[in-house]
Amino acid sequence: MRPDQQQQLKQFIIDEARAAGFDLVAITRPDATALAGERLREYLALGRHASMDWMRETEQRRASPQVLWPDVRSIIVLAMNYGPDSDPLAVLAQRDSAAISVYAQNRDYHDIIKGKLKGIASRFASRAAGENLKVFVDTAPVMEKPLAEAAGLGWQGKHTNLVSRSHGSWLFLGMIFTTAELPADEPETDHCGSCRACLDICPTNAFPAPYQLDARRCISYLTIEHKEPIALEFRKAMGNRIYGCDDCLAVCPWNKFAETAHEAKLKARDDLRSPALASLLLLDDAAFRTLFSGSPIKRIGRDRFMRNVLIACGNSGEPVLIETVITHLSDPSPLVRGAAVWALSELMDKERFAALRITHAAQEYDADVLTEWRNAVKNQ
Repeated sequence: MRPDQQQQLKQFIIDEARAAGFDLVAITRPDATALAGERLREYLALGRHASMDWMRETEQRRASPQVLWPDVRSIIVLAMNYGPDSDPLAVLAQRDSAAISVYAQNRDYHDIIKGKLKGIASRFASRAAGENLKVFVDTAPVMEKPLAEAAGLGWQGKHTNLVSRSHGSWLFLGMIFTTAELPADEPETDHCGSCRACLDICPTNAFPAPYQLDARRCISYLTIEHKEPIALEFRKAMGNRIYGCDDCLAVCPWNKFAETAHEAKLKARDDLRSPALASLLLLDDAAFRTLFSGSPIKRIGRDRFMRNVLIACGNSGEPVLIETVITHLSDPSPLVRGAAVWALSELMDKERFAALRITHAAQEYDADVLTEWRNAVKNQ
């Protein structure tokens, strides 16, 4: 393909991406992120991936796009803005309400982005006869943020997320791998300077150093990926965050250039902006699935979700929640029962909690829940 044809094809991609609603699009080479593999190995060696064993299992493919697909010649990186229309930190002061990460307040972005990428790829394929393509959105072993930086969409900030000079931190990423040779864009440089806002705001000190994240201490990991009881040291710091955490994103000064989401399915649903903890406590499995149909929240399941809600209840200081929380001491899930014990130990006075323990702990058989009862009595 001649250089002029390559440029025409690149412009075609840009036009199609804009028409599909993407805010940024650029192209990089599959070998443009040589240092990413080394950083990934260090991250895994330090155990900072926590229980996300799939990261270790896919290390080789994740470290190099050419291992994932040897035929790839160009990588098209696309970004869609999902900026909120209000301050996402404001809900943290509403202790009787739940804080849900901005990205999860409507439809699952994986489905939205992937559908749009497939449409672009189909039209691209008809224009570039003989070239092959593959589309990826987050779930594949692709290091999107280093590739986006190499393509010039932004840079990985001190919070390890991508930052754009035009859209701040609120960006979803998608990739189209192709065998076509396309003109590559220049990489972006770091513009964080001496700013520490994202590091200093983290409630659980999840950043051991700038540009380094320890998932074991990250509220997003703890509320979404972590399947076990959440360690005591993090529970109070979680506050009312029940799914994800936006603190480090929200304080980035580059967000002054951010726009609110253009895609209707990425705009917050009114019932998920700050839902009342009291209403979330009432969700059984069927109601949970109905409320979060089409939402990324659905994938963690009702038990993990209720664990998070109960921790938020314990942090709420709202005695009105006590009676409903008590009903969860009989929940079929030990994960939920254990979280209910902790929540009640925070909401009830010592005498009343001790009386409750006499009636419920004697009937408990799960070791983790019994540990919650013992710890609660010691810590009250």
